[in-house]
Amino acid sequence: FLPCSLAIGSVEGHAQQCPDLCLIWVDAHPDINTPLTSPSGNLHGQSVAFLLKDLQNKMPEVPGFSWMKPFLSARDLVYIGLRDVDPGEHIILKTLGIQYFSMRDIDRMGIQRVMEVTLDHLLARKQRPIHLSFDIDAFDPSLAPATGTPVNGGLTYREGIYVTEEIHNTGLLSVMDVVEVNPTLGATPEAVEATTSLAVDVIASALGQTREGAHIAFPKIPEPKEDTELRL
Repeated sequence: FLPCSLAIGSVEGHAQQCPDLCLIWVDAHPDINTPLTSPSGNLHGQSVAFLLKDLQNKMPEVPGFSWMKPFLSARDLVYIGLRDVDPGEHIILKTLGIQYFSMRDIDRMGIQRVMEVTLDHLLARKQRPIHLSFDIDAFDPSLAPATGTPVNGGLTYREGIYVTEEIHNTGLLSVMDVVEVNPTLGATPEAVEATTSLAVDVIASALGQTREGAHIAFPKIPEPKEDTELRL
């Protein structure tokens, strides 16, 4: 599982095939620093800034990124799970009017309402492909400890899986990135297992696995045959 910086390429490649896509970014961090606002200079904290047309005049030339042409509008992006936002990022979010839901918002509104507003914001004008970027550190570190930048107070298992279930239910999920799962950072084998298993559940639920149970194998309720025996 690769870092968030892969989204620079994955979302851009997706947009070449689906120019009208929208982006749901589930993460503890907005990753929307520019090279001029970033306290650390880490590229993985700047991924979204490279994508946004609204920041085009704020981005200096970065060696090796001349191929990258911004294509996404601020109105086509929603963040879910934010709780570690740099000062420069906060200014960008507010200035551009980007729709975002911090963990405080999720506590206040509930994850069901957050998803209703998210999907209405992105899909009310027209149905279009969804690109989902899901950083495993969106979850609380107690659930996903094997990651590079954990932040306390994250999504519960039920909240995170609800997000992917609702996105799947739109029928519009087109591309999904699951990032920042890093087994080398797990303090114990149990920590690694917990984090990787959680990532698998995120992917499975986005692709249609449901907590209600599946009925594909039984299109109707099976009827007993005359020779059916009950064995204790």
